[in-house]
Amino acid sequence: MKRLLLIILLLCSFLGEAQYANPIKEPVYFSIEEALTADKNATQLNMRDQNHFFVPKEIGELQNLRFLNLMRNHLEQWDSAVFTLKELEVLNVQLNAFKYVPKGIGNLDKLIRLDLSANNITALPDEIGRLNKLRFLHLSLNSVTSLPNAIGNCKSLEVLQLDNNQLSDLPQSITKLKRLKTLQLGYNQFNEFDRQWLALKGLQELHMDNNQLKEFPEEIGKLKKLKLIMLNNNRLTKLPDAICNLPDLEFLSIANNSISKLPEDISKMVNLKTLLLVGNPLDADEVTRIKAALPQCKVYF
Repeated sequence: MKRLLLIILLLCSFLGEAQYANPIKEPVYFSIEEALTADKNATQLNMRDQNHFFVPKEIGELQNLRFLNLMRNHLEQWDSAVFTLKELEVLNVQLNAFKYVPKGIGNLDKLIRLDLSANNITALPDEIGRLNKLRFLHLSLNSVTSLPNAIGNCKSLEVLQLDNNQLSDLPQSITKLKRLKTLQLGYNQFNEFDRQWLALKGLQELHMDNNQLKEFPEEIGKLKKLKLIMLNNNRLTKLPDAICNLPDLEFLSIANNSISKLPEDISKMVNLKTLLLVGNPLDADEVTRIKAALPQCKVYF
């Protein structure tokens, strides 16, 4: 089990994208006062880990900010001045204590990345749909129970991280996200893979680990661009045969399910590099068959 956790943690570290300012491109300031003194046209402000309980209203004087990092403070209330910063492209407020997202978020229509991870947020406002340039939305580790239909208007979205919430379904409008590459739904309350999601033809990563899935649809073979599938810690008893026909699949984790036999045609998975099978009731003959069928693949039993 420790070995499995290490593999998954390394994978997440590899896949994660940094959210740092670029000091080579333009100066990074670490307080509002410093920025206002040095350059009122400052574009990058990093106030992470500074034990702030509120954001000073003077931040509204920095109207050219494109990068704002407020990560890991003690923020519970949003300051309205933040929503006047209409040039913002990156807003990181992860690891605070926000319980909601104000309607004013819709004013920040140049946002490319919005990180709301690890707060106490239960819902998003409809105004999120006004962020038509948003490519990365991070909502991990909150208490979100549903998404607004307006999420479908965020048509530039490439990464949607919703793991570790209280979700059991997604709005139908999610199918409008034609540019979506990564969908993270792990550690939620999904009982099934919604076949409407098959409209997400550009999907490359699907994370549905630690849910309540009892089956995985045969139609998954329609998502030809999938490179990674995470299904560990569900209630699966078998995999669909069509999973063998995903030409780009490189990583498949189905650890800790109730699968005793893989599809007959697993030898077709010639690009598969990593397969996690720990915690499944595979007999010795099946283990031998899998090893012979996937000589190029690192398999963890």
